[in-house]
Amino acid sequence: MELPRFEDAGSTRPVQIARPGRLEHALAPYVAVDAVGHRHVTLALVSGEDRLAVAYDDDGFSLAVTNGGLTTDHRSRRAGRPDATVERVALTLTGTHLTVWSREGGEWLVRGRVELRGRIDTHDEEWLAALRAEGGQLRGYGQVGLRDLRLVTYADGSPVRESDRVLVTATSAGPGFFDTAHTSVWTLDPAKLSLVHRSDLFFRRPGDGGVYGDHASHLVRDGGRWLLATSTWGDFDPQRPGATVAVTLAETDADLLTGRHVLDTRALDLPTTGLRSVGVWDPHLVRSDDEWLVAYVSATRFFRFHPVLAAGPSLETLELRSAAVRGHRETEGSTLHRFGDDWRVLVSDGHRRRYPVMDLDLTEVGEIDAPYTSNIPWPTLVEHDGGLLMVGFDGEPAGGRLVPYGSHGAVRFART
Repeated sequence: MELPRFEDAGSTRPVQIARPGRLEHALAPYVAVDAVGHRHVTLALVSGEDRLAVAYDDDGFSLAVTNGGLTTDHRSRRAGRPDATVERVALTLTGTHLTVWSREGGEWLVRGRVELRGRIDTHDEEWLAALRAEGGQLRGYGQVGLRDLRLVTYADGSPVRESDRVLVTATSAGPGFFDTAHTSVWTLDPAKLSLVHRSDLFFRRPGDGGVYGDHASHLVRDGGRWLLATSTWGDFDPQRPGATVAVTLAETDADLLTGRHVLDTRALDLPTTGLRSVGVWDPHLVRSDDEWLVAYVSATRFFRFHPVLAAGPSLETLELRSAAVRGHRETEGSTLHRFGDDWRVLVSDGHRRRYPVMDLDLTEVGEIDAPYTSNIPWPTLVEHDGGLLMVGFDGEPAGGRLVPYGSHGAVRFART
């Protein structure tokens, strides 16, 4: 199939360390407390006898973690001192990662970080219910970048619109690997190429008492309910024996377009029959005629992955329809898109830096001729003003030299 060429249309990156407004309850381990950067600042997150604190003084930034009667102090030799006037100081908890930030020259930089895994169960709901802030208001954590942008759709695949705007889900990037990120909802203005934050979504998993920032999601309006399929990246550790990623499904009639929510989920069993698979992610759901179609990714190992498509009369009775294994080493972002009467699966091939278009047998039938920046940007297409807008992202990191992989990216736009 032939599509018109897409030309670069610009980019945006809505960085926000702390969401506006005070939280009555944390709900999830994605919170922040911040203050004006005077010469002496102390901020803390406290739950019971656990205290997570930062001090900023003439010696720079230092973190202190107290739990079980033991206090440990942490200071970065590489980045623990500011390079310019400190405008604000922030302390964030993202998953199990405690981070101190300094805003200098309008840019947020990480000045220290501590991994809390194995010491404090920050996903525990009782621990979260008691969490409070000292030195400033308890606020939600925002993001240093956005990726995995996907249209919020009706079950038939058409976009949910508000006047001339569309809604998208995104992965709000944290200061590190995937377990520092979470799912957020945004309004996108296709004319102005502007994004406005709407909500943050977190998840309980079946058989687990914790709350996680799972992401790489698809939000679907099905009648009077919301369906939200998401990938369990919220505590992923590739070094953990038997590490895997799965897909869960939440169903709710709550207003997910505003506020901060924790959703109960159940397993969405995506078939990998006959495939070597260590995990699945990037779900995209459409109800076509009398069956559901679900596009996703399966990994033969971490990180080697390829597109898969399942179908069934219900989301509980899906069967493998097709898989594109050969020639796909780093292909993800599988997205169902209707062109006329035909469904196509759009994917992003990071190895070859291109956007293949496939039929429902996952046979390649075309290609999206669009700029391919960096990382593996998902191919999200929005019909607008007689043409198409492509919404993707790049792999540009943020936060400075202390931040490991995972802080990307900027949102990138292209138009026909």
